[in-house]
Amino acid sequence: MDNPNGGLTRRAKSIFVTSSAALAGFLFVASGITANGTDIRTGGLEDLRSLVLDRANKVAVLQGEVETLSREVNELSLVNVDPVLSSQIVALEQITGLTPVTGAALKISLNDAPRELGAPIASGISPDDLVVHQQDVQAVVNAMWRGGATAIQVMDQRVISTSAIRCVGNTLSLQGRVYSPPFVVIAVGNISELQQALNSEPGVLLYREYVDRFNLGFDISIMNEVTIPAWKGSIEQ
Repeated sequence: MDNPNGGLTRRAKSIFVTSSAALAGFLFVASGITANGTDIRTGGLEDLRSLVLDRANKVAVLQGEVETLSREVNELSLVNVDPVLSSQIVALEQITGLTPVTGAALKISLNDAPRELGAPIASGISPDDLVVHQQDVQAVVNAMWRGGATAIQVMDQRVISTSAIRCVGNTLSLQGRVYSPPFVVIAVGNISELQQALNSEPGVLLYREYVDRFNLGFDISIMNEVTIPAWKGSIEQ
């Protein structure tokens, strides 16, 4: 961990190397990764959903160990590093999502259309029309990046440019965890610019058409102050 010669630690070097890649894809990598995800319309969803739920439980058990080790690494990472380089590393950590961010935020909630259990679907309407898809959530996230968000959280997790958002059945899979709707996106940044980006994002505009036609849920609110936690996963794709 320590470097007796006063050079960069292994983690410090890793941050310098990987941060440039993360910054380069900051706005557009997420949507590309999503294209490889499991679309909600495909078959075999029940078996896949069971598998994902099982893996999610295992991830939850291991997450505590990962967080403990990460704290230990953070405490040792800047030992014997030059003060100027240390300042640069801190700045890079903020840009790449490795530190918490506090500020005013835009909160967007997407939800399936209300439907009574067993109630028939009206003629001309597909079940797919009544649920939130991964591309809908991704469109909101992309809009927040383009709006200059300094940090984004989906459900209870911080996301970065390389985070993959996937749907399995009518659930959302994110970093090994599975969530049911409503799906909530919180973005810290300039509220006016975030709202403008949301209102001009093609994927969001298409989703809002379905909101009007099929009563899908779409709620927007402003949070005066919120703290989005640091990213806890790898910053390498």
